[in-house]
Amino acid sequence: MIDAPSRRTLLTGAIAGLTLPSAASPARAAPASRPNFVVILADDLGWGEIGSQGQRMIATPQLDRLAEEGVRFETAYSGAPLCAPSRCALLTGLHAGHGTVRENPEGGPQHSLTESDLTFAELLQLAGYRTACIGKWGFGPEEPDQESHPNARGFAEFFGYIGHRHAHQYFPEYLWHNGDQVRLGREAYAPDLFLRRAIEFVQQPSEQPFLLYFPTNLPHSPSEVPGNAGAYAHRPWTRANRRHAAQVTRLDTDVAALVRALREAGVARDTLVLFTSDNGPHREKGVTPWLFDSNGPFRGDKRDLYEGGIRVPLIAWSPGLRSRVERRPVALWDVLPTLAELAGVPAPDGIDGLSFRKLLDGGDAPRHDHLVWNRPRKAQAIRRGRWKAIRFEPGIAAAGREGRVELYDLATDQQERRDLARRRPELTRELMALLDESIGPDPRGPYGLKVLSAAGEVTVTLVNGSAVPWTQVRLGLNLPRGRRLEARDEVAALLPGEECSAVFPVGERGLVTASAGFRTGGRRHAFRRAHRLRESMV
Repeated sequence: MIDAPSRRTLLTGAIAGLTLPSAASPARAAPASRPNFVVILADDLGWGEIGSQGQRMIATPQLDRLAEEGVRFETAYSGAPLCAPSRCALLTGLHAGHGTVRENPEGGPQHSLTESDLTFAELLQLAGYRTACIGKWGFGPEEPDQESHPNARGFAEFFGYIGHRHAHQYFPEYLWHNGDQVRLGREAYAPDLFLRRAIEFVQQPSEQPFLLYFPTNLPHSPSEVPGNAGAYAHRPWTRANRRHAAQVTRLDTDVAALVRALREAGVARDTLVLFTSDNGPHREKGVTPWLFDSNGPFRGDKRDLYEGGIRVPLIAWSPGLRSRVERRPVALWDVLPTLAELAGVPAPDGIDGLSFRKLLDGGDAPRHDHLVWNRPRKAQAIRRGRWKAIRFEPGIAAAGREGRVELYDLATDQQERRDLARRRPELTRELMALLDESIGPDPRGPYGLKVLSAAGEVTVTLVNGSAVPWTQVRLGLNLPRGRRLEARDEVAALLPGEECSAVFPVGERGLVTASAGFRTGGRRHAFRRAHRLRESMV
């Protein structure tokens, strides 16, 4: 459920337009020191499949170097033990007990994000970032011009797969570029195209900071690479395992190329790279993760709520970071508030994530009381401190008609072999009650800048969906040919959950940009949103 905000103020837009240089746009008000972000999401890469976390059979020299030079989060968790809900958690800051997408399609329709889902891309785009998603989106439907499309969820540039199943084709018949299909005729290796476009994006000259979300489909099954398995071609493994190893090394090579592109463009020092995976390692189409110890010392793999299914690599790298290993638990739903804090943007209220920005510098940061994972009708898990409980629904994982609950002490049993549920019944019941309390409706309210156009008018609405007041609020509208309209009045304070609007008369068509300026947290903020006026409304 999304709670409707109260309408605090209705402003009337000024009729007189001012011709201003583009540099005077409110979006330029933020300091130039805001970092760029590159978020790299591997597909089914296990915690133990990189050298810095114990891998000895598959070479990952670039990721090992990033881990050595940056911050390696040893206890990082995915949003779910499988694709779509984990990506939803990463993008929206909600765990799978609250998020819009809580399960994979599994033979049914592809689940979708909605207009209510504020992604980290929408948040940064409002604040003036260039944004791109290049790779596997993973949410349906596979159509342009719909609310779950990457372009509608904050990514101005999209190139890749929209749907989950389409991303299983490494040599696809087509890919999507924004709202158009690009025909490829099954002749091009998709990860190569993604890397090329990603390099073009980060090297594009611009005064704006950028966000690149790079959700590659490597090393998801099937284990396909161009040519042979390279350095692994003659290893005494199955063909699927040789090519899986080649996929992981190719992923490492792609990361190296991206980092090199950042250096060549002169923006590496101003960029934070986050590398992670959506869940634990797969064992599909002949790949045997136990050959490589892909899950490290942990039990389970993809689809499991044991540690091996939800522990993932997480590396933060930037030339200015001090090398260190962070052992505090963090989760993918912490990424949105972390990017927001680094960019100086107020985070939305009601999310489950906590910013780990201060951990990047070796400082302290807010701590989770507990972490939650949810597979509807299958299993749920909760971790609080050293204790972790997993609840299996009836008939799942050999659970009987009453289901089954397991309890583990991760401080002494990280492999989850000694079930203590019967020995600690009170603690088990307490964790189950907390788990039940943690799964429910979406707790967020609306947030951001809305633009509606009809009958010669454009209505600009700012919604304070954060937890703190916004003061000195001014709304405006940039028109074609450099003209700008501003609301006559300023709103002194916009409290959490409140909104204010301004109505601007418009007699021309084309692309307009709504803007909102306000103060909070001791600094001035500026949001902007582009909107194309239809010919029929003017």
